[in-house]
Amino acid sequence: MLLISAALIAAPQLQAQGGMRWAEARCDIKPGHYLVNSGLLYLKSAANTRFEDQRQKDLRDAQRVLNQALTTGGQEKNPAAWYYLGRYYLMTEDPAGADSAFARAESLKAECKEDIATWRRVMWVPMVNAGVAAWQANNTDSAMAAFRRANAILQTEPQAFKYLASLLYNSGQQDSAVVYFRKTADIAATDPKFAQDRKDALFNMARIQHSMQRWADAEATYREYLTLYPNDAEVLASLGSVQLQQGQRDSALAIYRQIIAKGDSVGSIPLFRAGVEIFQNAPPEPDTAAAANTCRSEGRANRLPAARIRARCDSVKAGLTREHMVTAKSTYQLAAQAFETGLKMNPYFRDGLFNLVNTYLTLEDSTAMLATAQRLVAVDPLNRGSLRLLAFAHQRHGRVDSTVHYLRIADSLLVADVTVSEFDPDSQSTTLKGLVTNPRSTPNQPFKLVFEFVDAGGRVIATQTADIPAIQPQQSHAFELNVSGGGILAWRYRKE
Repeated sequence: MLLISAALIAAPQLQAQGGMRWAEARCDIKPGHYLVNSGLLYLKSAANTRFEDQRQKDLRDAQRVLNQALTTGGQEKNPAAWYYLGRYYLMTEDPAGADSAFARAESLKAECKEDIATWRRVMWVPMVNAGVAAWQANNTDSAMAAFRRANAILQTEPQAFKYLASLLYNSGQQDSAVVYFRKTADIAATDPKFAQDRKDALFNMARIQHSMQRWADAEATYREYLTLYPNDAEVLASLGSVQLQQGQRDSALAIYRQIIAKGDSVGSIPLFRAGVEIFQNAPPEPDTAAAANTCRSEGRANRLPAARIRARCDSVKAGLTREHMVTAKSTYQLAAQAFETGLKMNPYFRDGLFNLVNTYLTLEDSTAMLATAQRLVAVDPLNRGSLRLLAFAHQRHGRVDSTVHYLRIADSLLVADVTVSEFDPDSQSTTLKGLVTNPRSTPNQPFKLVFEFVDAGGRVIATQTADIPAIQPQQSHAFELNVSGGGILAWRYRKE
């Protein structure tokens, strides 16, 4: 669900680590007291010394005199005392202490805001980068700890909050993930340069709320997202889904029609995804048996004659069935329209064809089903599911020989069952991953699958062959293809 990748962040020019030269404050902040001045001198010495034991002694002395200034020295209103205490915590890598001290300094001397922000970021960057490195090494506990530390010192940049939210979701802590995605979105809303972070946060937060069946929350977040990206067909379809769950059927269907009407401006893949959302949210069949039992119980309680009870309750069952057929059919018709519109732009896209055939099957549209199933098998000829759909399409036309022919291929004659599990085209390259399974009782002979990668008009952009070895019965072989070339929208293959 969550599509977030972690990236390292460039460090600022200033440093606050041991062994580095001391950097003076970039705002007019003077010690104003001998204890604060002593703390400043100890910090300078700690920053400039090459000897670790001297550094540690200087840091201890700095903490001692600065705390003395703030507790018994009457300097609690002196911004420099808090500022240099913050610099001390920076050098000792205590983000919570630095955050508290810098906050007090800034409240007392607002003109130091930019300088303090720089020092916060000096501490924040290596913590975020440590978290990214730990995440990339699959050390998620260490990564989460690093991001929490980073968030303790800097709350004006969203990346560490977003990364932490993603890790929390992946560890099963959905409620906490929502909290941190909300925090990410709120921070990112303060600066246009964080637009992508805001988009990621709102999208993922809505998806989590949707999966948790928090319908009202998901609807609110989807709507917030759509105020920024009103033409996102996938999110529009998801909004329609949660509206259906809340009984807002007319509103949901209006959204689905809006998606389909956008057509070319939406793009084929979002339309295919919208079609899936629409199909999956067709109303379930009513429990007519339970309704009939309730009807009979009420009839007996009212001492109605048996014949009247039967007639009345049969009518209840028939009414529920008719109502369901009407509402479900309208939903499936919208799903078909979404798939049809997508296929006009991307006519060889296998999953779009497969889903449209299934939709026609549900709608009992035998003519459209057969034509689309033939297109599907032309693209995906060694897939058991595709062949079965073609057999069912012939069956709807009463073509017994063709039905038996394709069922025999799917059930007993298929040399290999080919499933493409991943298809990821981008502007200049495409990755395709698949699995070949031997469904037979004997090993298959080695063979080749020649994949053609095509554009919307069926023009071949690239071709690559997958060498399939002998596969033992009921075993599988995975393959991966990588090709170059822009404009790839779909694939098809043949066996050699």
